[in-house]
Amino acid sequence: MRTQKSQATFATFGITLALFLYAASSLYAASFISMFGKSNEQSTIQIDHSGFSKLLNMYVSLDKAGLNRVNYASLKAKQPALKAYISQLEGVKISDLSKKEQFALWANLYNAVTLNVVLDAYPVKSIKDIDISPGLFSNGPWGKKLVTIDGNKLSLDDIEHKILRVIHKDPRVHYAVNCASIGCPNIQNKAFTGAALETQLDQAASDYINSNRGVIIKNGKLKASKIYSWFKKDFGTNQKNILMHFKKYAKEPLKAKLSKITSINSYFYDWSLNDKK
Repeated sequence: MRTQKSQATFATFGITLALFLYAASSLYAASFISMFGKSNEQSTIQIDHSGFSKLLNMYVSLDKAGLNRVNYASLKAKQPALKAYISQLEGVKISDLSKKEQFALWANLYNAVTLNVVLDAYPVKSIKDIDISPGLFSNGPWGKKLVTIDGNKLSLDDIEHKILRVIHKDPRVHYAVNCASIGCPNIQNKAFTGAALETQLDQAASDYINSNRGVIIKNGKLKASKIYSWFKKDFGTNQKNILMHFKKYAKEPLKAKLSKITSINSYFYDWSLNDKK
């Protein structure tokens, strides 16, 4: 009897804790909407990302497999310029910008900060080895507050999961932010801009889905990047929605192969650093 009561008490505690954490998470997300959810669609402000584009163009190059790799060893000498760009973005008032300018800023900020984090720890085999996030069981750098925007200290997780995904609600965010890993969609060789954003995001989506890091079909079986498992709700409510997303951006021969696919059989991902070899 005591065992049954203990189990019931433990179960009740577990449910209560889960509900509390869910409520706390919802309130936390809502706070970011309050801080960064406003935009000015009449704004003509265009943020200058040319400094970041120059760095990307110089130190990001395409390999034979279609992967954009970063020459971290050489970029290290330009880290002061990278930090200056991050400081430039920290001085921008987000609510003065249009939605597209905001998206471009957040994506570029995420990528610039990620590059800076890797450079601080370089040489390193994987970004997951850079354990600077708070918490005993933390893994990687994503939880550490690394930048300040409009007086609010933010982490990479905040930028991706509380701002870009929650406020902008565009699945193509996953092709814009780069986690310095081979399995991730390419870091671009130029910065995102509000004016070119739609074209840039569509191209990034197409590049990834048509690469062997995004979608692979072999012997009638489909393997997809774990991005489509980790963030499946961003692409729809089920695998059918994800397959429709693939078809939207697929080129031949993938497009023809997808016409015969009805499900995703497995997922994969490579956390190795996207370092130039």
